[in-house]
Amino acid sequence: MVVPAPPEAARELFGSKLPEAETYAELLAGPAVERGLIGPGEAARIWDRHLINSGLVAGLVPHPRQGAEPIELADLGSGAGLPGIVLAMLRPDIAVLLVEPMARRTAFLAECAEELNLGNVRIRRGRAEDLAGQIQADVVTARAVARLDRLALLADGLARPGGLVLAVKGASAGAELDQARPLLRRMGATDVELVRVGTGVVEQPTTVVSFRTALNAGLGMERTISP
Repeated sequence: MVVPAPPEAARELFGSKLPEAETYAELLAGPAVERGLIGPGEAARIWDRHLINSGLVAGLVPHPRQGAEPIELADLGSGAGLPGIVLAMLRPDIAVLLVEPMARRTAFLAECAEELNLGNVRIRRGRAEDLAGQIQADVVTARAVARLDRLALLADGLARPGGLVLAVKGASAGAELDQARPLLRRMGATDVELVRVGTGVVEQPTTVVSFRTALNAGLGMERTISP
């Protein structure tokens, strides 16, 4: 499928990484569509809906302190690599773990990482429920994975105590956050906020629900997650 030329917002966001972003856009519009990882109608809006939407999250990921180890980021339910692959491109200073249970998706992610020469990407096949406690990421991202109340529990299992969770949401973000607030309080989550990134820069800013997991692991609650 023909990929549209990157809009000006994409050129500004990706800067010197634009050639890699264009290659990834072609992978999404071609192999990802052919394998059913994204819908065939997505090619026409690959930049605004997917790449820019994901790339704007990069500014919310903390930078490591000078001399410290790289920030470890786990992208939960990475799917076709959104936002994980995009964040790895834009933030070579972080280590990105793409967490995805489906074999055909992990195969595609591996191909993308190789094609884009992303040395800061690792891939872990598995369900977040099964990997809870095995991964202790500084930051957990997720996009189009589950409603916030369920997603909060999944992300909590992959984050270190006090870790940052960035859940990329759409128009329902406010309603989902209102519904999830009681659960987040029981989890001991802090710094809960709804953030819109890219306002005044792009036509459709990225909406992110951000929170930190409980600092004291003992405050965490048992994770019973419905399918």
